[in-house]
Amino acid sequence: MKLSKFLQEEWRPALGCTEPASIAYAAARAASLGKRDGITGVHLVCDPRIYKNCYAVGVPHSEHKVGILWTLAIGALLPDPSLELECFRQIDASILEGASRLLEASAVSVEVDSSRTELFIEVKVERGPQKAIATIEGGHTRLTKLEVDKEAHPLDIDPVDTAGSCRERLSRLSFDELIELTSDIEEPDREALRRGMELNEAISRHGLGLLPKRFVDVKDQDPLTRVSRLVCAGVHARMTGEDFTVMSLAGSGNKGIVCSVPLSVYAREAGHDQKDAEKALALACLLTSATTHHLGTLSAVCGCSNAAGIGLAAGLVLLEGGGPEEISMAVNNMVGNVTGMICDGAKIGCAMKTMTSVDAAFRSTALALSGIGIPFSDGIVGRDGAESLRHLGKIATRGMSHTDEEILRIMQAKLGFDEG
Repeated sequence: MKLSKFLQEEWRPALGCTEPASIAYAAARAASLGKRDGITGVHLVCDPRIYKNCYAVGVPHSEHKVGILWTLAIGALLPDPSLELECFRQIDASILEGASRLLEASAVSVEVDSSRTELFIEVKVERGPQKAIATIEGGHTRLTKLEVDKEAHPLDIDPVDTAGSCRERLSRLSFDELIELTSDIEEPDREALRRGMELNEAISRHGLGLLPKRFVDVKDQDPLTRVSRLVCAGVHARMTGEDFTVMSLAGSGNKGIVCSVPLSVYAREAGHDQKDAEKALALACLLTSATTHHLGTLSAVCGCSNAAGIGLAAGLVLLEGGGPEEISMAVNNMVGNVTGMICDGAKIGCAMKTMTSVDAAFRSTALALSGIGIPFSDGIVGRDGAESLRHLGKIATRGMSHTDEEILRIMQAKLGFDEG
């Protein structure tokens, strides 16, 4: 495992929420197999968690269009799928007009396949009798099938699920070993980490202008309040579809914001060396991806709290001079605190959840650096942080499966798809 390879796979730029971007990418790939015009139908089959993460989130460059149907209609009209998770940058007036016509003609439809437990997107684009299909599985850009009228087309990318295997390998490493991966960061990797800090802080600063003055005007308040509200502002801006590229982490732009913005701002204000901040961010990213393996790419629990919040806590401990033992205690403190916060889709409300996760990470760190960790005798907390993460994964993947089903039923009922 090399940090450079990890960052290449897990620390990636994205415009807008990654789940709608993934759907739009699949739609654009399917549409690229035929003429751009003449589309008569666009149909999506997806797993329940993709559906809930596209339910109420804004689409960048779209004049504030929201939701999965607009995402699908727009995606089928995008001319260049090679932009992948930044494909929304191509939206213009003609694409919006074409997408509107498709929606008015009821030519766009969505089906949720409840049997799918991992990330799954299959888009079928119809031009009269011609049917072109693109399928993504296991990762936001992991294309596993291209097909026109049942004739397979070659895939021009590596179909191996590198992100999933990377996360699985990281989940087997000890905290000592994760720290060791950050011990000698090469300059290109430092540049990538700094670029992510800059991108994610930029959308957060922009987001402050979208929120009420009495909420964001906290110059006389403590650093934790300022940092948590800055993160909230960035996530709010992203979920409403503001035109800012962010650096995503483990498939999530919000995870990237949660990990990078607090470390960047706090390190600067507390007088820490920039290289120490970059090392702390590298560790935060590694542990976030490892925890994402336990939870699943998409989960019943909030990944910003239960993965990125945990990664942030580890990064803060390292920044303040702590080691594996303190990181383990900080992880126990986080698992004993935020486990169970549900994911009910990507939306502006995520901004509030990220504030909670940042606050929990700072407080968990402060306790751990004072030698205090939630003990093994408490609830699901393990003998150490690694065992706590395994327990967290069991809660998310097994214990909360019915919770996820109920969340989906409620959301579908709100749109009139279900009697509830």
